[in-house]
Amino acid sequence: MIKILFICLGNICRSPMAEFVMKDMVSKAGLTEQFEIASAATSREEIGNPVHYGTRNILKKLGISTEGKYARRMTAADYRKYDLLIGMEQSNIRSILRITGGDPDGKVTRLLDYTDNPRDIADPWYTGEFDLTYQDIKEGCQGLLAYLQRNRLIN
Repeated sequence: MIKILFICLGNICRSPMAEFVMKDMVSKAGLTEQFEIASAATSREEIGNPVHYGTRNILKKLGISTEGKYARRMTAADYRKYDLLIGMEQSNIRSILRITGGDPDGKVTRLLDYTDNPRDIADPWYTGEFDLTYQDIKEGCQGLLAYLQRNRLIN
């Protein structure tokens, strides 16, 4: 089983979008039993809040529910629990490393590092562009799944 934690600033827009898009992809591929997928924040600002309506609306159109998801902050213990800690942008990576005290096992990456066009995923809280965020996250999750299959980390 591979354990993945998607991480953004507040855990209400990008990281829950990645969590639920990835869960949907692995479910459709018949791989659910091989994954544990969750998401968290690097800040305390949104702790306890539900997924942002912009993310909920996009995922609802795709038949993906975010019901029951509330923002939580990542902890140093998450580094031990998860195989991959995947941030949405470079500032998330810096915060993750600050929280974990480093990355000795090479578990911390950006989501779009698994694509042919590595880059940050802009925060739709500020841009309002949830459709673009979804396209980036979909591309990243497809790249991540392909990476895991190519490297035989899943069957």
